[in-house]
Amino acid sequence: MRTFSLLKDAPVYDKNGDLFGSVCDICIQSNGRVTHLLLQKKGLMGKKFLLPVERLTSWDENGIHLKDEELLSPYSKNKRTYTMTHDQPLAKIKTISQEGETLGLLDDVYFLEEMGTIVGYELTDGFFSDITKGKRIIRTSLPPKISEETIVMSVNKLRGGHDHDEMSELPK
Repeated sequence: MRTFSLLKDAPVYDKNGDLFGSVCDICIQSNGRVTHLLLQKKGLMGKKFLLPVERLTSWDENGIHLKDEELLSPYSKNKRTYTMTHDQPLAKIKTISQEGETLGLLDDVYFLEEMGTIVGYELTDGFFSDITKGKRIIRTSLPPKISEETIVMSVNKLRGGHDHDEMSELPK
């Protein structure tokens, strides 16, 4: 399982082991799946490329190793694709429940790198709240409804059904 925050700026190496660039973002479809990594090629005029998640073959703590640069395609804005920080960014967007309750601002996503399935959404209520209460992680089995202004999630209250009963960490 990966998070965007830990993946951001991860080095990407070409098939010869030379530094190609780094991960600068992830692409998320409106169905809540991570479909591509957005790579920034090294250099002054570093171009951006898309790498399909399902085509990753070597992904470890040292970075991503490209077996074949032909898997990459040039990045261009797509109205049906969201990112965390680039075009149509989701980071810091207001997240609400289907009942209209404000859940917080999206801060990070947890996803299974093999399939691109998002399994958790990390939400923040702001810096001071994060220090005193911590961030919340919402797990939902249904994909969210994403718009430019909000993300609507189906939230099941866990255990007793109270706000303080929400899941605070992902299952192992």
